[in-house]
Amino acid sequence: MHPKDHLEEVDLQKYWLVLKRRWLPATGVFGTVVALSTLAAVMQKPTYTATASLLVKADRSSSLVGLTKVETGELQALTTANSPVETQAEIVRSAAIARTTIEALDLRDDNGKRLQPQDISKQLKVKNIPSTDVLHLAYTDSDPERAAKVVNQVINVYIENNVAANRAEAAAAREFISREIPRVEAAVRQAERALREFKEANQIVALDTEATAAVNIIASIDQQIADTEAELAKMVARSSALRNQLGMDSRQAALLASLSQTPGVQEVLSQYQNVQSQLAIEQARYRSSHPTVANLQRQADQLRTLLQERVQQAIGMQIPISEGGLQLGTLRETLTANLIDAEVERISLLGQTQTLRNTLSAYRQRASTLPKLAQTQGELARRLQAAQSTYETLLTRLQEVQVAENQNVGNARVISSAIVPEEPSGLSKKVYLLAGGIVGALLAITTAFLLDLCDRSIKTVQEAKALFGYTLLGLIPDYTKLGASRRKSAEPATLRIFPRDLPRSPISEAYHMLQANLKFLSSDQEIRVVVVTSAVAKEGKSTIAANLAAAAAQVGRRVLLIDADLRYPQQHHIWDLLNTGGLSNVIVGQQELSTAIQPAMPGLDVLPAGVVPPNPVALLDSKRMAGLIKTFAHTYDLVILDTPPLVEVADAAILGRMSDGILLVVRPGVADSTSATAAKEFLTQSNQPVLGLVANGVPLDQERDGYFYHRREQLDVELEPNSRLVPLASHQENARN
Repeated sequence: MHPKDHLEEVDLQKYWLVLKRRWLPATGVFGTVVALSTLAAVMQKPTYTATASLLVKADRSSSLVGLTKVETGELQALTTANSPVETQAEIVRSAAIARTTIEALDLRDDNGKRLQPQDISKQLKVKNIPSTDVLHLAYTDSDPERAAKVVNQVINVYIENNVAANRAEAAAAREFISREIPRVEAAVRQAERALREFKEANQIVALDTEATAAVNIIASIDQQIADTEAELAKMVARSSALRNQLGMDSRQAALLASLSQTPGVQEVLSQYQNVQSQLAIEQARYRSSHPTVANLQRQADQLRTLLQERVQQAIGMQIPISEGGLQLGTLRETLTANLIDAEVERISLLGQTQTLRNTLSAYRQRASTLPKLAQTQGELARRLQAAQSTYETLLTRLQEVQVAENQNVGNARVISSAIVPEEPSGLSKKVYLLAGGIVGALLAITTAFLLDLCDRSIKTVQEAKALFGYTLLGLIPDYTKLGASRRKSAEPATLRIFPRDLPRSPISEAYHMLQANLKFLSSDQEIRVVVVTSAVAKEGKSTIAANLAAAAAQVGRRVLLIDADLRYPQQHHIWDLLNTGGLSNVIVGQQELSTAIQPAMPGLDVLPAGVVPPNPVALLDSKRMAGLIKTFAHTYDLVILDTPPLVEVADAAILGRMSDGILLVVRPGVADSTSATAAKEFLTQSNQPVLGLVANGVPLDQERDGYFYHRREQLDVELEPNSRLVPLASHQENARN
């Protein structure tokens, strides 16, 4: 078996023990619920349910003309999961329809009083069949005929109200549309006029076409400018090369070309050149003062002056020009002509480029205004379109509502009318009884666990071990619940020395097991002095001390049982001894130890408590008491001290420091967790030597089987009639007196 399976088994056993402990209140709750369900089944009157089906359709007035539904005054759905059929179901359940139904059928209760709308609404069930537009109506009543009449009347009233509502809605829509048409028509005219004025002011014919053309033209001009600038660069380079070859600029070249082609200048230049030639010849022949030379020099000067005048007349300005520059050769003339042509072409391309740039700037400026113009035109067009659309819609809706206003067809159609039911409906008596049994069982289990949860007492040995954390040395069953003498009480009604009276009983074996565990608890040092105490009173510590002493004496040990409970002594009652003298008398010196100790059985002596002193703590916490314990430890094999509970007084703690250890008695059902926790903290804080736990009065039917090695048949024995029983109730009364 896996650990998990074992854990689940233990938990189930724990829950079963809780139910066994709380069976009486659980049974009471179960019986009460079953009785109530039985009473309800008996008192149940037969009821009858009439049903009908209703088909909810779209607006018929809209569907007849093939148009959308009139939305005037209609609220949109607030959620996407809105269902029109569910809305109609709520209308069917409304108080207005219920009131009209009551008045039409004159519905009254058993006392003759007219029913209220809420009375109809409680019994009328309207639900939508999933994935359909069908409403299912059901009405429950003790009279089957009245149930059918109510359902059919509700359907009739709903359809009539639906038709009236549709016609009223159509009439209201018609009035609204009739008032709105003139206003919308004026808005259409105003929007048309605003759009026309805008186009005229901005010279717009087709703005989209203009924008497309502007983009194309701008792209074409950009291309032309690029081509022109490339040609211009070519002409500039050519002109520069020609100027470098001629050694003059274009202006000079143009002047020389003009002078070379002027007849008057060329005629004077020819004469001037002839005179220059003759002058050169004559200067070679004659001196400069020779009349011929002088005459030729004078002619040359005159011709030079005339040439300058002719040049000035030809070009309109006076510039110094060499005679050699007035005549051009064929190559120079060609280069000059090319330079002039290149300059003319350059100037032409430059002007063309500037013109294209101006044109491009104008087109771009126009194109930059087009988006704003388009936006404004779009706004005006949208206003016009919205006004026209609204106007057309209103005209269409006016025709629609006029048709709807004259119709008597609703949005619902009866699929099946209600008929008089023959068989009663509702839950049968068997269902009531079964439900009562199930609910009763659940409530009974819940009650048992709640009571167990609220109960602070220690219920099982497992809880005691977990709470105290000490070793479990012994487990004494509750003998009052064995055989014919089973009784329910916190303390047994009689006390018995089992090792002496029933030496072969399982309970006697339990005490022998306790003394054996106590004897072999420590291997280093023998335990001789043991203090027996408990957390609270009535846990059976005195019984445990007496039976433990008897069990130890039966195995041949010399045992002294001391009744150290100087407040409520019990040992003299258990052993049927006199308590005229005892421990208190010995401590104060009023009695000799030899006379105070009384034999109880072979090997066992008992030292009663003696006279109850006014201050027991002072006697127990004395050197005399410590000396007595040391003396007893040397004289006897085992000394057992019966002391008061830990929570009430400090007697057990005082004697615990003088002993080899404390044997803590715990009784399930008597000690609670609060007292046990206080006792545990007290023992821990005072550093008391605790030997272990003894579980007393353990109910066999409320513990796990693992705690008992005996078979339950062996434990389930009858108490012998001739056994020595000591009535505890009278002893406790005597002790308190």
